Amino acid sequence: MTIFKKPTLKFLDKKKREMPEGLWTKCPGCSEMIHQLAIEENLRVCPKCEYHFSMGAWERIGILVDEESFEESDAAMFSVDPLGFKGVATYEERLKTYRQKTGLTDAVISGSARVGGHRIGLAVMDFSFLAATMGSVVGEKITRTIEAATKAKSPVIIFCASGGARMYEGMLSLMQMAKTSGALARHAEAGLPYIAVLTNPTTAGVMASFATLGDITLAEPRSMIGFAGPRVIRETTHQELPDGFQTAEFLLEHGLVDEIVPRAKIRETIITILGNLMGKIRDEG
Repeated sequence: MTIFKKPTLKFLDKKKREMPEGLWTKCPGCSEMIHQLAIEENLRVCPKCEYHFSMGAWERIGILVDEESFEESDAAMFSVDPLGFKGVATYEERLKTYRQKTGLTDAVISGSARVGGHRIGLAVMDFSFLAATMGSVVGEKITRTIEAATKAKSPVIIFCASGGARMYEGMLSLMQMAKTSGALARHAEAGLPYIAVLTNPTTAGVMASFATLGDITLAEPRSMIGFAGPRVIRETTHQELPDGFQTAEFLLEHGLVDEIVPRAKIRETIITILGNLMGKIRDEG
């Protein structure tokens, strides 16, 4: 028979209950627990291993463009449900949920801005909105950005991040691959540069269209970049894939990416590229 009972340290339970949630994040790169504030202050990059966390479109615009130079276009363009998609939740319900969750109307923010004094057309994809899948609105906004830049004789910069085509829109989604690529072809015919920045992840239909058409292609460190997933490729080819397959570093080694640029250096790198390219265009003109 137990005479003495182990005392319950109630203050420990109270302390545990009062611990705020969301202050610490486990880094996928080094498995360290990093304070959220440290991540935010370091441009959403792990201060220990430099793993690049996902970054929202507005945040990217903020660290890239000259102050107060960004002018958004087509902000009120909304996706519709052309197929009447049904499931656990309808397409319209999913769109409404993501609009409320992210504050975005769709998976890309587009417009024009200045970077280091250079006027550019800019489109930035946001993975937090339906995995930045490319539907008719995403394709249309990117196409309009390219066409406006061509008319203004400006370079185009697109920050790519996507899970691929948006299945809820069927063929209308796949058509955006050809539409965006056609606009970039006309931009190239005008002798104007296009810089693609590939972030984690950039896959499928986006990867097979405008993401890989850049005159200069940059990538963030350790980004997953590819068309189909490794498992699908392995099962289709019946071959073992090489180490680091579908990473930015692997693609740099094999010539698909021109340079891997840490997030903290993306602005200065793009300013240097724009200075060189636009200076050459002016000299030849």
